[in-house]
Amino acid sequence: MDPEARAPLKNTFTSRILLLVCFGSFSSGGVLAVNVTVPNSLIRGTVGGEAVLSVHYSSFSLDLPVIKWQLRKEKSVTVVQSIGTGIIGSLRPEYRDRILVFENGTLFLHNLRLSDDGIYEVAISITDDTFTGEGRITLSVDEFISRPYIHTAALSVLELSENITLNCSHDNGTRTSYRWFKGGNPLANVTRLVMSADRKLLTITRVLMADDDVYSCRVENPVGNMTSLPVRLTVYRRSSLYIILSTGGIFLLILLVTVCACWTPSKKTEHPARKPRPRFPFRSSNDHTGGELPKRTKHRGVNAVTSLYVLQRKDPSTGDSSSNAVGSP
Repeated sequence: MDPEARAPLKNTFTSRILLLVCFGSFSSGGVLAVNVTVPNSLIRGTVGGEAVLSVHYSSFSLDLPVIKWQLRKEKSVTVVQSIGTGIIGSLRPEYRDRILVFENGTLFLHNLRLSDDGIYEVAISITDDTFTGEGRITLSVDEFISRPYIHTAALSVLELSENITLNCSHDNGTRTSYRWFKGGNPLANVTRLVMSADRKLLTITRVLMADDDVYSCRVENPVGNMTSLPVRLTVYRRSSLYIILSTGGIFLLILLVTVCACWTPSKKTEHPARKPRPRFPFRSSNDHTGGELPKRTKHRGVNAVTSLYVLQRKDPSTGDSSSNAVGSP
């Protein structure tokens, strides 16, 4: 064959070989780029718990990878950047002492907070590789639900005259959904049973006797569920209410009349006045009574005490004359 004719064939063969080599290099996926795989793109965690954002990368390079994790919200926030497992620079205050990076690029978070909720993006690059591997994981952080309770204005209503609203309330919990039960059976929206958009409120319009039953609500979120204690809704008929009121009024009236008829004012016993006791005078040794004691006399039915006192006095002017005329006693 003519040498001039062989030259074009040789150039064509060489170009085909180079094309196949380049195609094989790109198709192998490890020579010019870092491949990142994400086993689970959604991780659920609880407040105060732990979360492992697991990734794997592959590369034919023996150099340490440069790993960068970002949290994407309104704007991307750098969570951590490391060479291998060695963290570069200082962490943000909210991530200090809460983060570890493993050799395969996995990110470990502990003592989770509600603010950790979001989409995490990882980028792994190696100097010898042309392309950087990327991955994305969604972390959902929720709070456990506390036991719910049913709040309402009243649990006793009158038939056909009132509407009543039951409120399923609870203190803790995120991403909650609600379900209502009547007598243990699930409730759905019907003509007279109206639920709010989030099904947190249950309104019964124009209550009927058929609504007299036991009600409960269940609160659910991605990390658990809790059911409230059942409450009893009591519905009274109109006629029954009137009978109860009239019977109660008659009973109170009879009771009042009976009490008034049996009650009499109490009378105090009058005691006769005590008479003062007479006080006897004490006889002195110097009294010249001749030794007579006080005499008790009765005058007109009243005891009286009379005392005779004899006072003997000598008159100096008449003493001598009387003694001369009569004589000495």
